[in-house]
Amino acid sequence: MLMSKNLYIVPYDFTPTSQKALQYALHIGKHVNTEIQLLNIAPSKEAGMALKSKLEEVAKSIAAPHGIEVSSLVRVGSIFTDIGKIAKEESAQLIIMGTHGKKGLQRLFGSFAMKVIISADCPFLVLQNGTALAEIRNIAVPIDLTKESLQITKIAGDMARIFDAKLHVLAEKQTDEILSTRLRNRLSIVNQQYKEQGIEPITGVVKKRGSYRKKVMQYAKANNIDMIAIAYHSESLFPQFDNFAQGLLTNKPGLPILVINSKLASSLYF
Repeated sequence: MLMSKNLYIVPYDFTPTSQKALQYALHIGKHVNTEIQLLNIAPSKEAGMALKSKLEEVAKSIAAPHGIEVSSLVRVGSIFTDIGKIAKEESAQLIIMGTHGKKGLQRLFGSFAMKVIISADCPFLVLQNGTALAEIRNIAVPIDLTKESLQITKIAGDMARIFDAKLHVLAEKQTDEILSTRLRNRLSIVNQQYKEQGIEPITGVVKKRGSYRKKVMQYAKANNIDMIAIAYHSESLFPQFDNFAQGLLTNKPGLPILVINSKLASSLYF
């Protein structure tokens, strides 16, 4: 267990999906010293005033039973710009966000959720209503041939240490000799980074043909993967990476997705 205190922000709008995000934050809080901040982005000052006391009551009701410090914050603004700004102001280590709801903050899926994610320089843990509150034993880390994709590896390693989980580093097999050499170099860098963290990763190279997302999900099913960690970078060498990343956010098994905008990522989290 890591001893330094962390701040996890949970965008909360009283929907079941945001409640699931809060439950997951409390779930992680069993393993690491953390403070949770409930954040509501209101459309107007009047709406914010009406929600302030209600959000404070939610924070008070969960703090004592779980032994975790829980605060609340209501701001007027846009979820697409202000969640990231507030996370930076508050020096948050993680934003835990629900998706795929039908109202409120949770009108977020695919490109809409990604628009929120690229506004922040800290990682997001993206959940669905069907995400299980289970222990994380295996984390898959799909990478590609770009250096940007490697920015998730440190963060995934920190999450693995929180849960004492195994890490599976995935990549697509390359038939071109130059690209194949580059891939081996990327995997070597990742393996070395994890060894420095005291982690022995499992390397999986999937076939080149077909959808990368489907192959990742097939690997996840076959290897009991509980979480998938990716760096989002829209200029990936893989032109399908946008669809890959967005599709993972609403994966059918409801696996939690740890994702960061690689362009804004800093180096230390958790």
